[in-house]
Amino acid sequence: MPQKEAVSTDKAPPPLPFFSQAIKCQGMVYCSGSIGMDVATMKLVEGGVADRTKQAILNLQAVLEAAGSSLENVVKVNVFLTDMQNFAAMNKVYAEFFHKDPKPVRTCVAVHQLPLGTDVEIECTAHQEEEFLSSTNLLSRPNLMTKDW
Repeated sequence: MPQKEAVSTDKAPPPLPFFSQAIKCQGMVYCSGSIGMDVATMKLVEGGVADRTKQAILNLQAVLEAAGSSLENVVKVNVFLTDMQNFAAMNKVYAEFFHKDPKPVRTCVAVHQLPLGTDVEIECTAHQEEEFLSSTNLLSRPNLMTKDW
């Protein structure tokens, strides 16, 4: 049975008691949605959707690093916007972080509301760094799907 492990860092806003900042399982990191909250003030950053997009991604970066990963290892991103008029502004900031090929696959949807009245929330899935996987012995485990054990 695959083991899952919660990821927690004080470099990103703490999660509500109902969920984890991220879960590590079998070399993958599954991050909860991140909003543009400043961990120092525990308030949404001021400005527009671009400012909150940047902060949301920086928060995800902190969680990924705590999990032994990075933004470069992101394979899937989901973006939630309360107004598709903000799509271009969000994309401009997003492209500053996710510009190397291959870029992550991504879905962007409009939603009615988001927590704390924010206008953007971002979640992602990434793989862990190979060095981290080898140090945790995950690379030497048998692959049950190919029966190479």
